[in-house]
Amino acid sequence: MGIYWIIFGVFMLLSLIVSRTLNARIEKYSKIRISCGLTGREIAEKMLHDHGIYDVQVISTPGTLTDHYNPETKTVNLSENIYSGNSIASAAVAAHECGHAVQHATSYRWLTMRSKMVPMVMIGSRWSQWILLAGLVLLSFSSLVGTWVLFIGIVLFALTTIFSIVTLPVEYNASERAIAWLDKTGLTNGQENEQAKDALKWAARTYLIAALSSLATLLYYIAILRRD
Repeated sequence: MGIYWIIFGVFMLLSLIVSRTLNARIEKYSKIRISCGLTGREIAEKMLHDHGIYDVQVISTPGTLTDHYNPETKTVNLSENIYSGNSIASAAVAAHECGHAVQHATSYRWLTMRSKMVPMVMIGSRWSQWILLAGLVLLSFSSLVGTWVLFIGIVLFALTTIFSIVTLPVEYNASERAIAWLDKTGLTNGQENEQAKDALKWAARTYLIAALSSLATLLYYIAILRRD
């Protein structure tokens, strides 16, 4: 278990560093007004319409960094400061979330794959840790029963790991679409484009750290299973 806590500690530290850096970048770029003067809502609506998407609604959602695209309701949900702000951060985040809407409209394969995985992943994320814990405890009493319970827990946890890995190309591609569109339309100049790219780069790294952490944990449990 000592190795597990080392892995857990390392990734907790990395996650904390990336999260704090992201918050600092968003706060910094939230104070820099974008030259075109458009709000996040206006940026989002323009990007959607430029891609021929008129059935997606842009709405405001409470909280900070709660921005997301909901494919079921076809809504781009922007946190209040992003929705009404006219900063570099507002432009970057709004365009990124619209990047997901464009992925949905064009049936981007990685987004389609991730969407299909959601029902099973919900089961895995809810029960995997409990079953893994039960498997580890049962190993002390019955190697056979404990091994099978641990195996089931690993399978369920593997689903969440695969989901986090599949999420990476979805997030990176959305950012690429956002930056390319902002640059193409001239809504951001050269420096603004680099600042928007920097903000989205740190946002993507939160998903990268989460995927690596999940993979490392999965390999740890597999090592225990093979040892027994």
